[in-house]
Amino acid sequence: MAVLPAAAAAAYQSIAKMGSVGGAGDVASAAQTGAGGFGDFLSDALKSSIDTMKQGEKMAGAGVAGKADIVDVVNAVNQAEITLDTVVAVRDKVVAAYQSIMNMPI
Repeated sequence: MAVLPAAAAAAYQSIAKMGSVGGAGDVASAAQTGAGGFGDFLSDALKSSIDTMKQGEKMAGAGVAGKADIVDVVNAVNQAEITLDTVVAVRDKVVAAYQSIMNMPI
């Protein structure tokens, strides 16, 4: 499996953003209250990916209309493509895990 440098950089950047939004105190308080579980993380990640895709579509439309800089359009579309690739990869892993569980002998 080949890892694209742009995908790795985007993943690093998104993790860095997540780290700057909530500090270690937020993680500790979320662990104490029981909030902020894996389901919440996936829900937030999905909402973020949808927003990224919408931004890419909006910038592509603005680029076609001649209202946006080509560099901004390329960056937004590239981010949307990376996000879509990530979502598809996660979906494939979830389906593979489900199939693996369903094929286990009882």
